[in-house]
Amino acid sequence: MFGQYEPWMDDALCAQVDPEAFFPEKGQPSTDAKRVCASCDVQAQCLAYAIRHNETSGIWGGLSVKERRALTRGAAA
Repeated sequence: MFGQYEPWMDDALCAQVDPEAFFPEKGQPSTDAKRVCASCDVQAQCLAYAIRHNETSGIWGGLSVKERRALTRGAAA
């Protein structure tokens, strides 16, 4: 799931579940992945990683690609 290893990844809850949940097909729900993210201690680090590395697929830090783009656009404004 991860491209470049960072120490916080050892504590990521997503590593304990089916990775398919974090990369749903277009139009499929991502609620299961987001539920895992919501209770993850490293959610903020994961989201920062996805933004920093411009991840273009999957649920990272509890946000979809569209949600991350909106977040970064809002931060740039």
